[in-house]
Amino acid sequence: MNHVHAAASQPQGQAAPPPPSYLQALAPLSAAEINSAANAIKADADLGPGALFGNIDLREPSPQEWRDHLAGKAFRREARLNISHLDRPGVWMVFVALDSNAISFRRHFPTSHSAFQVEQLLDVERKVKADPNFIEACRKRGITDMTGVCVDSWSGGNFGDAGEEGHMVSYVHCWLRLYENENFYAHPIDGLNVAIDVKTGEILRIDDHGGPPIPMIDVPYDPDFMPTRAPMKPLNVVQPEGTSFTMDGHAIAWDKWTLGIGYSPRDGIILHDVRYDGRPIVRRMALGELVVPYGSPERGHYRKNIFDIGEYGFGKFNHSLKLGCDCLGAIHYLDSHFCGLDGGVITIEKGICIHEEDTGVLWKHWDFRVDRTEVRRGRRLVISCINTVGNYEYGQYWYFDQAGQIECEVKATGIVDTMACDPGEPGKFAAEVSPGLSAPIHQHIFCVRMDMNLDGGGNSVVEANSYAEPMGPTNRFGNGFYAEETTLKTELEAGRKANLDTHRTWKIVNPNKLNALGKPVGYRLHAPDCVTPMTNEAGPSGIRSNFIRNHLWVTPYNENERYPAGEYVCNSDGSDGLAEVVKQNRNVENTDIVVWHCFGLHHVVRPEDFPVQPCISCGFSLMPSGFFNLNPSNDLPRETNKASVLALGEPACHC
Repeated sequence: MNHVHAAASQPQGQAAPPPPSYLQALAPLSAAEINSAANAIKADADLGPGALFGNIDLREPSPQEWRDHLAGKAFRREARLNISHLDRPGVWMVFVALDSNAISFRRHFPTSHSAFQVEQLLDVERKVKADPNFIEACRKRGITDMTGVCVDSWSGGNFGDAGEEGHMVSYVHCWLRLYENENFYAHPIDGLNVAIDVKTGEILRIDDHGGPPIPMIDVPYDPDFMPTRAPMKPLNVVQPEGTSFTMDGHAIAWDKWTLGIGYSPRDGIILHDVRYDGRPIVRRMALGELVVPYGSPERGHYRKNIFDIGEYGFGKFNHSLKLGCDCLGAIHYLDSHFCGLDGGVITIEKGICIHEEDTGVLWKHWDFRVDRTEVRRGRRLVISCINTVGNYEYGQYWYFDQAGQIECEVKATGIVDTMACDPGEPGKFAAEVSPGLSAPIHQHIFCVRMDMNLDGGGNSVVEANSYAEPMGPTNRFGNGFYAEETTLKTELEAGRKANLDTHRTWKIVNPNKLNALGKPVGYRLHAPDCVTPMTNEAGPSGIRSNFIRNHLWVTPYNENERYPAGEYVCNSDGSDGLAEVVKQNRNVENTDIVVWHCFGLHHVVRPEDFPVQPCISCGFSLMPSGFFNLNPSNDLPRETNKASVLALGEPACHC
């Protein structure tokens, strides 16, 4: 039995002590390590000639390896690479030991494809625009100058079309830019699509589905082409004494939190060994997938079912953030490194932003009998990045507050996908955003993967449902209702959907560690943004994105089950998605578990979402539920912000 007592907070005005040194083992690959791993591949007689480099990241430790590392055993850093070749099918998964630059593991997946690389996407546009048959198809649409034609390389999925078998397929969609820097998404060349092999550049087929004419109304968002309103007075965020967090490379300590900030070209931000006051909560957490199913079956739009993380990679599309623009205040940045198609290092400077934010009143109470008030303002640590995949931007924000809560917020902005329509007639699957221009209904469904480590190994998931007590002897006045908890014991039991009728919630617990009330310590998954998927489970897109069928999945830890749609998603068949993986029906009670949560946005597009969509948000949080014996922020000291002034210049009197 483990009774936990609140510890004293850090003295007022001081930064946190340095983060623990053991987190250095989880730092993302450096530029030098990427170079070394790539050189090991190039020197290999079998893999080196003609090697095309896909994702490269750190092979992270298993739960047992991490426990051994914390006990004093050194963790051997290895790079994990995906390697393919133009003249050979499939993709190789390769590990390179970074202490010796030797290949320590290799496995061939003969029917799989690596993720799309940036260079390949740009090459698709060049190849398509130079194709005589495509040029002729554009001429039939009235386009004689190919300069303004914009070809977006969308992943092709797996629709069983003849001639696509064995190819790494992109199914492109096209727009027309009328002049330099103009918003080309206002001018779709609707119904003109090309199937192309991304790896070889071979054009497999040109589809001309027909469709409405190109809408030609200019809808700018660039201030060079439109008037702007008068600027407002500055709103500054100042921290004259600096920040309260302490960094050691990619490890951070803030208030009572410590964690490692990882990165991969696929996941983007990864959070490692998250602890509050030294107590472990999550071993690893990151967004594992984002699928964007579009709702229009017309023309070539039925193929729009994009896996932005698995098929493209969030980390490769990180923004280089700008001070005073993307984040305000006292900012610390981390660079992002990954490899290009040739194995060379690509660096995104200032790809990850770290700062603090005021969050308003954290808690307050006025004892009216004695006229005594206690109020505490809260602040939070923010770790964020912004990723652009094609037309959409996604801001990824991880928040850590002073009451022990972890929150993930994703902000979607950018430009909605557009189609042409007859003015005033967008059809049932889209909404008109400009005369002759429509945007299809669609969803953004994320899946986060959380390797739980709540107060150490041996975790379980408990579901709570609330019920109204029937009128009768135990509920004479009809006001009674209660919550009932059930432990989810196997994978199939733990595939769960949200239920508003019972206000269903889920809690991760450690049955081996009890709080002062004799109950297992726990953290509740607060899941306010569960989305009902609209793609049919039997359709090609529904089969490949089978992980979205439930809002919660629980699996035992397995190093080879890293992503909800499988390791290799391009043109996949769904056979290694979560809905298939859990058919093993393994035990998930009191063991090393992985919790997967699906959340997102259901987007019926408004005219106000164009030309650039204001941010819309979704997310989830992990909040302590019996992990502490009382409010962990109860010990915050009294503080008054002396920089606050009255807006109209009256004399200020602070509390």
